[in-house]
Amino acid sequence: MTADNRPAKFRGAARYVLDEELAKIVNISMALEMPLLLKGEPGTGKTMLAHAIAESLHMPLIVLNVKSSMKLVDALYQYDTLTRLNDSRFRDSGRDVSNISEYIKMGKIGQAFVAEKKVVLLIDEVDKADTDFQDDMLDILDQMQFDIMEVDQTVSAKHRPVVVITSNAKKDLSDPFLGRCNFHHIAFPNRDLMRRIIGVHFPDINNDLAASCLESFYKLREVRGVEKKPATRELINWIRALQSDPDFQLKNMKPGNIPYLGVLFKKSNDLYLAAHQAATAR
Repeated sequence: MTADNRPAKFRGAARYVLDEELAKIVNISMALEMPLLLKGEPGTGKTMLAHAIAESLHMPLIVLNVKSSMKLVDALYQYDTLTRLNDSRFRDSGRDVSNISEYIKMGKIGQAFVAEKKVVLLIDEVDKADTDFQDDMLDILDQMQFDIMEVDQTVSAKHRPVVVITSNAKKDLSDPFLGRCNFHHIAFPNRDLMRRIIGVHFPDINNDLAASCLESFYKLREVRGVEKKPATRELINWIRALQSDPDFQLKNMKPGNIPYLGVLFKKSNDLYLAAHQAATAR
């Protein structure tokens, strides 16, 4: 909080280029204390936004990577029954096996609740989980508390975390889930925005190299039949690869001669299609 008790505002971070609409929805979500749901194709910066918020506002970041088999209780806490059983058999741990709380470990949401200061809680790829997980999780985030059944204890959040939820839209989210979040779709950056992003990562990049890379990159994204188009991460790694090659000469890079396609395309068929297009252009 600022000195006049208003929430601090997010204005971007050192390595995150922020557009105006995204800045607005981040700040209104923090002001209303509502989760922010982000959608967009992989590589558009959904996950990195949470890192940028934490960096900018000097908050710890806690990341819950959602798995398809995950149960909500795993995100809240875990009761280590196996360790307790072993301790009761061998009696060499020094722990009081009659005290179940000794064997309770907080999950990622639990860690955000018991943290001594306000944190950013990133719930990454929530669409991997089933609908019950999603809806029950938001119940917990609404109430800001959950019960540990084994010890008949209620854990209440010391500070309401800033909650960022990402989805790759692989599965539809329920209407109740959508109704309890603020929403923003992060579109893939246009060339002007991507040039700014490149400038953040490569402040001294040659303008001709940047222009040539952008031209090739956006043409390669248009190759028909590609399943996983190269994203911002791949573009940055590709420029890094070109700059690290002492034999690379910009004048040799033409539509039919694109080096390091394997940095941009990560699936065999996608790489074949890109290479075929390059050969055709040649």
